[in-house]
Order: sequence, then C-alpha cells, then structure tokens
Amino acid sequence: MEKRYILVIDQSTSGTKALIVGRTGEIVSRSSAEHKQYYPRPGWVEHDPVEIYERVKQTAEQALQLAGIAPGELAAMTLTNQRETAVLWDRITGLPVHPAVVWQCQRTSEQCARYKLSGLEAKVRSKTGLMLDPYFSATKFAWMLEHAAEAKEKLAEGRLLAGTIDSWLLWKLTGGNVHATDYSNASRTSLYNIHTLSWDEELCELFGVPSVLLPEVKFSDDSFGYTADQDLFNGIQIPISGIIGDSQAALFGNQCFQPGMAKATYGTGTSVLMNIGEKPPSSERGLVNTVAWGAGGKVIYALEAIIRTSGDCIKWVRDNLGLFQTFEEMEQLLRETKDSEGVYLVPAFVGLGAPHWDPDARASISGINRGTHKSHIIRAALESIAYQVYDAVQLIEAESGVPLQELRADGGATGNQLLMQFQADLLLRPVVKSEVAELSAMGSAYMGGLGVGFWSSLEEIVSSLSKRQSYVRYSPQMAVKDREAYYQGWQRAVASVLQRI
Repeated sequence: MEKRYILVIDQSTSGTKALIVGRTGEIVSRSSAEHKQYYPRPGWVEHDPVEIYERVKQTAEQALQLAGIAPGELAAMTLTNQRETAVLWDRITGLPVHPAVVWQCQRTSEQCARYKLSGLEAKVRSKTGLMLDPYFSATKFAWMLEHAAEAKEKLAEGRLLAGTIDSWLLWKLTGGNVHATDYSNASRTSLYNIHTLSWDEELCELFGVPSVLLPEVKFSDDSFGYTADQDLFNGIQIPISGIIGDSQAALFGNQCFQPGMAKATYGTGTSVLMNIGEKPPSSERGLVNTVAWGAGGKVIYALEAIIRTSGDCIKWVRDNLGLFQTFEEMEQLLRETKDSEGVYLVPAFVGLGAPHWDPDARASISGINRGTHKSHIIRAALESIAYQVYDAVQLIEAESGVPLQELRADGGATGNQLLMQFQADLLLRPVVKSEVAELSAMGSAYMGGLGVGFWSSLEEIVSSLSKRQSYVRYSPQMAVKDREAYYQGWQRAVASVLQRI
C-alpha cells in the first residue's frame, strides 16, 4: 500500500489534535479532544497522563476515519508536545504513580528559591541554559519521587521511569518497548547538559533524580520505533519519528531555518523563540538558552522568552468570570469597544515569566472605573498577550544583538485580527501569520517526514510545500503617541504586581 500520508499528534496543555498531512503539505483531516485540567491547590496544575494517552488514540483513529484512509497508508506517526510537564510511571503496570505535574505548576517554587539562595543557579544555568524555576521539569520529578505514594519503594525495585509527555506517549504507543525523547524536550528538564549533549550526573544528583529513570535522547528526525498498541490501528505497526517540543516545532513549522529568524506561538502560554544556529547562546537576563532541534546530524540552538499565561487568560475570562460564552460573542464585544479605556489585566495567575521571572507575582485588573464594561476587561485580557510578547521581543533583541525584522506568528489566538494588529502596532514591525494555524503540528510533520524520507530536504519543504501556505501580513498603523501611552499604562500595571509589601 502506498505511503501517502503522515499522522501528526499535537499534544498540548489543553487538549490533543491529530492531523493527517499529505505529500504536498496539505492537511487532509483533523480531530481534536480536550482533557481535564486539575487545580488541587492555588498555583498547582495537574493532568491525568492516562486520559491524555486515551485522547491520543481517540483523535488518531478519528483523523484516519475523517480522511477515509487506512493505517497502512501512513508513512509515519509524528509527535509534538507540551514540554516541561513531568510524568513518573511504573514500568511494570504501565500506570503513572502520580498525576502529571504541568509546566505551569508552581508547587516547587520554594525548593527553587532555596537552591537560588544556596548559589546553585549559576551552575545549573551554565550547563543547561535554564534558570532555576519551577517551570522546568527537574524539581517536578524530585517532588513526585518524594511525595507520590509508593514512589520510593518502586524506585528501590527499579520499576520507575521518568519523562516529559513525549516520553510517556512514546512508551505507551510502543507497548513499553521504547523509553526515549529528543534533544528539544531533554533540554527543558534542567538535567540535560546542552554543551555535552548528555544527561548531567552532577545535576541529577543535585535535584535527586537518578539518571537511570531518564529516557534515551535522540535526534528529532530519528527513528523512535513502531506503534505496538493492539488497540490502535488494528495492531498495524507505524514508524514513529519527528518528536519535538511544541514551541520548537512551531519554529521549524514557521520555516525559521536560518539564524535570526523568530516566531511567537500564541497558546495557553506564549513562547517567543529565535534561531541562533549551531553554537549554544548565552543570556543572563531572563531568557532561556535551549536546543531548537537535532536534525540532519546537527543540533540547532535558540534563545527563548517564555510567557506563562497568554491564551489561558482569555479562557479564564470566559470560564471563571463568565464575561462571554462563545468566541463569536467575544469578537462582537471587541468590535464594539475602541480600547480598554485604561483597564489593564496582568495575567500572573502562576507568576510571571520573561523578562521578570517572578513565580510569586499574582494577577491583577487595574484601571477600573464606574463606566467599565465587561468588554473593556475582555479587551484588556487580549491586549495583555501582545504586551507580554512585546516585552519578550525587546529582551531577545537586547540579548542577541539581532534586530527583529518581522515576527512570525502561530497558534490559536492568531485568528484574532485585533490581537495581531495590536501586536504589530506595539512592535513597530510586521507580524506575519500563516493561514495554517497548526504550525507546531506542521513542524513535527516536516521533521518526521524528513526522517523517514517522505520529503527529501529542507529545500523541498521551502520551495514546494511552502507554496501551499498563504500568509496574512499585519503592518504597524497606530500613532506613536497612542502606542507609548498604552505601553506606559502596561508598565505601571506590571510594576504593581511585582511590588513587595
């Protein structure tokens, strides 16, 4: 049977998508399903790894049905994933020993603070490119090893495995035969040395995470094994390749193949990422130095500014405040509102990321007056995304010394024209948005397709496949004085949540 398609699994913070991608880069079908978010305590966020795996199988089968194709027509299954979310599971039972601790979770903030006070951040940063922060996986693994029921006993018996979501899903998909990850995901754990490209024993000892628990690290375009779950694809084995963290996948999907090219992925949080090339970057001011991907025998690095809460702020306004029911209703309210009338929402629900990196900051809404309407709060929530991206871009430009020419944008929120225009106005640079919304998925598809020979080269992707992608370009339009006034108001609002009593 001719292998004419790639199946992409895009496992994100809020749900899972499955896409069928054809040889000319067209998306033939898509299926999606949300999973439940658990908030057991303020600042804590958890997922059910088993539920996530079931959603992967569900959406994969639905995508095949919608496309009207058989599993035997798949050249590969690829995977892009929420990154720092940590899973600890029993290799014998195949079950997690604790709910997954999500990248947003702040339960280890005190532990990170103690490490900082001990002067350990410089060591961690010099090896991993990461600051000491609960965002990253190492302290999450350590917390579960200490607090999960029977974790210590299972560890002593050699039954435990640890990994980010990609490793968990790969292990389940292959029937427990493969425990592996890729460079992009490994580099987000605070346990992986991005210079030696290996798990760092000193860091593993520091965080209390035995390296024996951790997965093998491979190139993103490597062969990761074959599906072996008898409940999936009628037991037909499909090769797995193209494993890459979602933000790095979006950089690849946006075809930011050259140093200096940058993108922003507008999701639950937002990642602003710039390709730096084959030499590890250096930054000391709130940016993450990370592996972008390993492919074609080369490892590519990137500078990243991480925004903890962006699109999730809109969801909070909808679900917690009940200010609108549907996104169509939101759009109508925004059209009726010229601006936020001085209302600012700083979405520090789980602290602030770049450039502040303050896990203890908490959200606020300021500037409310008697005439404030719900549409002003909605608009303030939307604009908070653009303000945070602007702050991030300023930091990346300052640290890299590379001026941004344009920002490539992807993710669900890019469908909002008001947000994209406001972003261009703040940046004073064009914002270029692909009309293909699933750039993380496409990056994973490109990566896996190259790995299995579905496509021959990056040049083929750029010259042929990219012709299928159309783009919307937003150019700055706002008067400079208005822009400056809006941004000064944002700076005051952020300063208020960073103050200490």
